[in-house]
Amino acid sequence: MKLKLTIAFTYVLTVGALAQTFTNYTSADGLLADNVNCIDTYDGYVWFGTQNGLSVFNGTNWYSFTTADGLIDNTIQAIHVSSSGIWVGTDFGASFADLPTLFAGGTASSYTTANGLGNNVIKCISKDSGGNIWFGTNSGVSRFDGSNWFSLGVSDGLPFGGVVDIDQGSNGDIYLSTGLGGLFIYDGSSLTSVTEIDGLLDNKLRALVINNQDEKWVGTSDGITVLDNMNAFNMNHTTMLSLPAPDTLNPIEDIEIDSQGNIWVGVYVDYLVTEGGVCGYNGSQWIEYQVADGLVGPVIRAIAVDDNDDLWVATSTGVSKLSNHGLSLQENEDDQFVLYPNPAVDVVTVAVKDNSLDDLNKIEVYTSSMQLVLSEDIISSSIRIDASALPRGMYFVKMNNTIAKLSLR
Repeated sequence: MKLKLTIAFTYVLTVGALAQTFTNYTSADGLLADNVNCIDTYDGYVWFGTQNGLSVFNGTNWYSFTTADGLIDNTIQAIHVSSSGIWVGTDFGASFADLPTLFAGGTASSYTTANGLGNNVIKCISKDSGGNIWFGTNSGVSRFDGSNWFSLGVSDGLPFGGVVDIDQGSNGDIYLSTGLGGLFIYDGSSLTSVTEIDGLLDNKLRALVINNQDEKWVGTSDGITVLDNMNAFNMNHTTMLSLPAPDTLNPIEDIEIDSQGNIWVGVYVDYLVTEGGVCGYNGSQWIEYQVADGLVGPVIRAIAVDDNDDLWVATSTGVSKLSNHGLSLQENEDDQFVLYPNPAVDVVTVAVKDNSLDDLNKIEVYTSSMQLVLSEDIISSSIRIDASALPRGMYFVKMNNTIAKLSLR
């Protein structure tokens, strides 16, 4: 195995009223190639599928894996990482390796149509609640349970154009975003469709994510359509990213949800202009970030959210990590204080506005059932609270008669 270990040198740009931080990485820092097609995060590691192989970053060091390590091809189009291992998809089939084996120098195993895969051109990979791996391919979808393969294609009712994204609803149904024919739902025995007739902005789908309320955020070539928990039309979002006229509609490249329920989208348009960026939605407003804000490039390929709710953006010119974005900040109604990071792991900082200090004596932390678990005197405008001993979950931070939510995980 050829293992590339590189200490990361990064370029950090902090701009704007929300004090967001962009940290950009390119092949000069350790990426196998600047053109990154896909991205996933797991257990503190970020995995990048590039045109020259698989790059992995743990926050300090870079690791590289290629066909020399058993990958079926170096141009990686899809990634899925979990506790069981990593799957990568290419135009020539899929490869799998458990993580200890991969890092210890073992080789990956590969799968093609000869093994049961429905099509070798893989567009996306997902894992369902039962541990089955789903592959969106150029001709449909394939499912692998570790031993047996099952596929659905055009002859089974799926449209021409392949499956570009996959997610699972709370009832176990599998939702398939197709490249040309809208959204399809597989209940284990039959397929039903949701198309433009049912309210989709466009049948050319790009991405899909399902939130905790079982709402489906469907990314299309013209923006996002939101379906409710009964798959009925709810709303559209078409102009999240500011684009020069006449390109006002937003072609969606990817959609993710962070731990607070915020929606993140990657947008890219290239038919009249080359424009792209990432946008976040907190339920009431969108914020947007483009190259002028520090993003490494406009050609957005994919996005991912890590354990700290930092957003990772894959582009054709490298990757960006977006930290301290405005949607992460939780402000109380009177705007007296701000909590960050939120969600937090061990330590949370409470930033108090100077003109509020005279009116505040203590900061108190309560459980969701309003049991007091921490109390600190307010002696400065910045208080660090050690919450490492508290169980993970939702809490309330109280100052006088104002309260803000805090999530620990």
